[in-house]
Amino acid sequence: MALVKVFSGSEILAQSLRVRIEAAGVAVIVKNNIQSSTAAGFGALGQAVEVFIEERDREKAAQVIEDFKMGN
Repeated sequence: MALVKVFSGSEILAQSLRVRIEAAGVAVIVKNNIQSSTAAGFGALGQAVEVFIEERDREKAAQVIEDFKMGN
């Protein structure tokens, strides 16, 4: 299972993209570095939430990701 990062940014935008990709029938993994660092007693700044999909689903999710980036 090879994962591809398709987004890095705020938690709100990451969750919005996750919902759209899952609606297209593609499994999503969200890595939330904000929650992880807070639980460990550290702070996290910047693009702390990442969205990953499997490499084999890249083509299937491409249009959803492009639309999201264009603000559609």
